[in-house]
Amino acid sequence: MSAPAARPLRLGAIGTSSIAWRRVLPTVARTPEWELVAVAGRTPKKAARFAEHFDCAAEEDPGALLERSDVDAVYVSAPTSLHRHWAERALLAGKHVLVEKPIGVDAAEARALCALAAERGLALRENFMFLHHPQHVGVRELVADGRLGRLASFSAAFCIPPLPEDDIRYAAELGGGALLDVGVYPLRAAVLQLGPGLDVVGATLRTRASDGLDLSGQVLLASPSGILAELAFGFEHTYASTYTMWGDRARLTVTRAFTPPATHQPLLVIEEQDREERRTLPAADQLALLLQEFAHAVRAGGGDAGQHTDSIAMMELVDAVRTTARRIPVR
Repeated sequence: MSAPAARPLRLGAIGTSSIAWRRVLPTVARTPEWELVAVAGRTPKKAARFAEHFDCAAEEDPGALLERSDVDAVYVSAPTSLHRHWAERALLAGKHVLVEKPIGVDAAEARALCALAAERGLALRENFMFLHHPQHVGVRELVADGRLGRLASFSAAFCIPPLPEDDIRYAAELGGGALLDVGVYPLRAAVLQLGPGLDVVGATLRTRASDGLDLSGQVLLASPSGILAELAFGFEHTYASTYTMWGDRARLTVTRAFTPPATHQPLLVIEEQDREERRTLPAADQLALLLQEFAHAVRAGGGDAGQHTDSIAMMELVDAVRTTARRIPVR
């Protein structure tokens, strides 16, 4: 006789963001491991709208949601400047946490949250969906097998067109700016594929002349073994979501690296001197895979050391970009 299935874990959502409405909460609703029980936002009106749409309870404020005994874990999608605040409050309330990327606004916030989660024995995850897509495992296997030869360089770009003027990502006081919104993707990809110990050896940021908000940028990294990484990001370009690893035998490009739809079949392009291979991989829902892994971590009682290390390493790179960058004001 098979064992009874475990009951779904109960999730509360803090934040009524676009990403929560469009992507995360709809995926939660169709993921057997989770049940959305309550939502709280900046205003009761927004929370009520989400609650009606997702058939859950609405709380007047996030504090009330954290007091609920029927909430096992919390998803935080508040503005970036409030990620650390609400994730910390949730951990102190004994709740496991999935927080939107980035985990905080700097490395100090990342270290504080990771230390608190470890101290409390609670799962803490950063909502970098792309890390859970199997295509990146395929890339690492090709590199490990020597298909690219000796690796010399890595390049990555995540860029999107200009946003509406009232978009929250243009609000510096709320943690806006291209570096924290899209720049963290190529930085995190570099940590994923090149490992620890990366140094920022150069950076440039195009900034809004009126207030210094970063609109786009480029970063040059170096690994301990001498691999160079060139990264681009911004709110000023046509869409790009890609990275390339280049060795002395071949060059490999991931064509839709960061935000592939669940039905998208990833394409890896392997270029050699006299031939090109285009390898199509199976589609995968990277967000559903993340939610499943988060559920496993919650049931296991935490155990996040490796992911914590990488989250902190990425935010240390963010701090170094800010310190190193030459800023070019643009109108």
